Amino acid sequence: MTQASPFLVSVILLLLFQFINGEDPYRFFTWNVTYGDIYPLGVKQQGILINGQFPGPQIDSVTNDNLIINVFNSLDEPFLLSWNGIMQRRNSWQDGVFGTNCPIPPGGNFTYNLQVKDQIGSFFYFPSLAFHKAAGGYGGIKVASRSVIPVPFSPPAGDYTVLAGDWFKQNHTDLKAILDNGHDLPFPDGLLINGRGSNGFTFNVDQGKTYRFRVSNVGLTTSINFRIQGHKLILVEVEGTHSLQNTYDSIDIHLGQSYSILVTTDQPPKDYYIIVSTRFTTPVLTTTSALHYSNAVSGLDDTPPGGPTTEIDWSLNQARSLRRNLTASGPRPNPQGSYHYGLINTTRTIRVVNSAPVVGGKQRYAVNGVSFVLPDTPLKLADYFKISGVFSLGSIQDGPSGGVNLQTAVMAADFRGYVEVVFENPEDSVQSWHVDGHHFFVVGMDGGQWSEASRTGYNLRDTISRVTVQVYPKSWTAVYMPLDNVGMWNVRSENWARQYLGQQFYLRVYSPANSWRDEAPIPNNVILCGRAVGHQP
Repeated sequence: MTQASPFLVSVILLLLFQFINGEDPYRFFTWNVTYGDIYPLGVKQQGILINGQFPGPQIDSVTNDNLIINVFNSLDEPFLLSWNGIMQRRNSWQDGVFGTNCPIPPGGNFTYNLQVKDQIGSFFYFPSLAFHKAAGGYGGIKVASRSVIPVPFSPPAGDYTVLAGDWFKQNHTDLKAILDNGHDLPFPDGLLINGRGSNGFTFNVDQGKTYRFRVSNVGLTTSINFRIQGHKLILVEVEGTHSLQNTYDSIDIHLGQSYSILVTTDQPPKDYYIIVSTRFTTPVLTTTSALHYSNAVSGLDDTPPGGPTTEIDWSLNQARSLRRNLTASGPRPNPQGSYHYGLINTTRTIRVVNSAPVVGGKQRYAVNGVSFVLPDTPLKLADYFKISGVFSLGSIQDGPSGGVNLQTAVMAADFRGYVEVVFENPEDSVQSWHVDGHHFFVVGMDGGQWSEASRTGYNLRDTISRVTVQVYPKSWTAVYMPLDNVGMWNVRSENWARQYLGQQFYLRVYSPANSWRDEAPIPNNVILCGRAVGHQP
C-alpha cells in the first residue's frame, strides 16, 4: 500500500481542523522569485519574475480567507514582498517591509501567513527592498465579497486587473546607484499596462455587456490618467470601499492607488483604445491597450484621443467628488455608513510635511525634518525583543521642525486612538502617501496652507475611506484615522525614489495589554537578522 507523503497528511489534517472548527478557508500559493529577461519597452532588461511571470500571479481571494504564500528567493540578494492595502489585522509580522520583517536571504524561503480579514476590494503586492520595484515583482490582489453579502451592482460579465505605471529602460540596479549617489531619477522612459508597452495587451469583451476593471498605479514616480475611448467609467470601489457610482470620462490614479470601475460595451462593434497617460508632467507620456469587441468590424483608430495633462484643479475637483456608498454593505452585512466617523472626537493632530533637502551634497527627502535611515534590525523585532539602540520613540515629531536630521524615525501612537493627520505639501510636485495596516477617511483637501479654520470645510458625512491619498502641489490633505491595529506600521511616500531616500517613518501603535486579543504572537517561522540573531521567538 502506498504511504501518503507528510505534506499530503498535513494538508488533510489542516482541512479537517478547518472543517471541525468552522475556520475561514485557506488558499495556498508557492512562488519562486527569479531574474529573467524582459522587454517591456523594446529594450532587454533584467526583470524580477514570479513563477516566470511579469507581472506576477494574481491573488484571487474572498473576505476572511487565510493566504499561505510560500516565497522562494532565487535571486542573488535579499528580497521581501509587501501587500499594498491588505490590513494585516493584528499581524504586522507579515507586512513585508524592512521595519517589520528580515529579508528572505538568497536561496532561502519564507511563508507568509496573512488573512484578508474584514476586507473587500482591489489591491496589489510589490517588492519592498533595494529598489526591486523598478524591476517588476508586482501583481494584483482581488478580495471578493462573501456570497452572503450583497454587492451594490450586478455581477459583471468579466473582471479584469490593470496594473499600470511609469517605467525606466535602465535596470533597477542602475536606478538604485543613481539614488545612492545622491541624485534624483531621470524622467521615465514610458508607461506600461500589465507589463507591456503600447498596444501590447488586449482586453476581449462582448458587445452589450458590463465589465469590471480593477486599475492600480504600480509606477515609481508619476500620477496617471486612465480612460477608455468612447466609453463611460462608473466608479464602484476605492481601495476596499464601495463608492457612490459616479460616472467619469477619465479617472486620475496617483501612485499606489487602486480603483474599480464598471464599463458597459454599448458602442458600435470595433476596437477601442484603453489609454494611460501621465499627469502633471512635461512632456506627457501615453501608452495604450485595446478593448476588442468580439464582433468588431474594424480595428483601432490611427490616433488615441487625448486627456487631461497638467490641470490640477480638474484633478482636485474629481478627488473631492469621491463619496462613500452609505447604503452598501462592506465585508460584513451592515451598511458602510453605520460607522459615523464624523461624530468621533479626534484625540490628536499629526501634521506630516514633506521636504526635499540636500544633505552633504546629496539629495534626500524628509518628513517633518527627519530623513529616514534604515536600521540594522527590523523595528518590530527590536521592539519585541526589547533591543536597545535600534530606534527611539519621539525621533519624529507631530509637526514640522527646522533643519533636517537623518534618523530611524518612529512615532508613538496609542491603540484605539482616533487621530487627525494633515499631509502638507509645500513643494511643486504632487505627493502620494500610504499608511500600512490602516484605512483612513479623507475629510478634506485644498490649496494653500492648512489651519485649524480649514476644519470648517471638512466632509464629516460621506467621504471615501482608503489607504493611499494624494496631496497636490502647494496644498494639504486631511484624514481621520482610527488606530485600530496594534503593530509597527510604515507611513511612506508612494513615490519610490522619495521613499528610498528617506520620505517615510514608522507608526508604533501600542497596547499595554500585551494580549493575543490585540496582536497575534510572533510567527514560529520568523527570520532573525541584525541584532535579533540569537533571540528565541
